[in-house]
Amino acid sequence: MRPFFAPGLFEGQVAIVTGGGSGIGLSVARELGRLGASIVICGRKPEKIEAALGTLREAGLAESRLLGLPCDIREPAQIEAFVRAAMERFGRVDILVNNAGGQFPSPAEQISPRGFEAVVRNNLNGTFYMTREVANVAMIPQKRGRIVNVTAMVVRGFPGMAHTGAARAGVENLTRTLAVEWSSHGIRVNAVAPGTIRSSGTAQYGDGMLEVARKATPLKRLGGVDEVARVVVFLASERNDFITGAVIPIDGGASLWGDIWPISDP
Repeated sequence: MRPFFAPGLFEGQVAIVTGGGSGIGLSVARELGRLGASIVICGRKPEKIEAALGTLREAGLAESRLLGLPCDIREPAQIEAFVRAAMERFGRVDILVNNAGGQFPSPAEQISPRGFEAVVRNNLNGTFYMTREVANVAMIPQKRGRIVNVTAMVVRGFPGMAHTGAARAGVENLTRTLAVEWSSHGIRVNAVAPGTIRSSGTAQYGDGMLEVARKATPLKRLGGVDEVARVVVFLASERNDFITGAVIPIDGGASLWGDIWPISDP
C-alpha cells in the first residue's frame, strides 16, 4: 500500500496506545511509529505486549523509541505507574489513543450485574482514568495534546451488547465534554466509532455473526484495522487542529442502513 501520510509527521512526539498488543491498537501504534513517533503501549497480558513490541521492531522502530508495559486500565494506581514510566522514559506525551476495551455478546436479560459492571469499568471508567492521568501529568502542563478514543458504532443502540453500548455512549459524551473543557489547554479530543472490523477482537464472535454484520453493511464487506488506523492517525496529527469533539463513524455505512438484531412478528 502506498504511504498516505508524510514521513516524519510525528517526529519528536510520544504516543500512548492502550490495548496496543493486537488488532486496531497495534495497527495504530505501528503507523504512528513509522511516521516518527515514539510509542508506548500497554495491555493486561505481558506476553501479548512483548509480542507486539517484536512486531513494531520488525516494522523498523528502534528500541530507543519503544516502551511496552502491562497495565490494567480499570485500576487507577496501575495507570499512574504506567504514565509515570512513560514520562520518565520520554519526558512528554503528545498523543493518547484510548483503544483498550472488551465485551461479550449477550441478550440484555442474560447479562449479570457483575458482567455489566466489568464491561463498564473496562470501556468507560478505564478510558476516563487513563485520559485524566495523561492530561494532568503531561498534556495540560505542556499546553498541547491529541486524544483519540476508539469506541463502537452505538448511534442506534447496540442490541446484543447493551453493556458495551452504554459504556461506549458514555465515552462519546466524555469526548464531547472534554473537547470543550480542555480546548483552552490546546488539547483536541475526538473519537472514532468503528463498525464491524475484521480483527483479533471480533474473531471471538464467529463467522456467522460477522456474516450477518457484513450483509447489514451497505459496502458489503467488513472493515480492516488499517482503515481505522488511518483515521486515528489523522485525528492525532497536527494536520488536524479544527476538529474536536467529533465522533467519526468508520462503518461502511452500517449506521445508516442495516439491521443485525432479528425481530419476529407477533
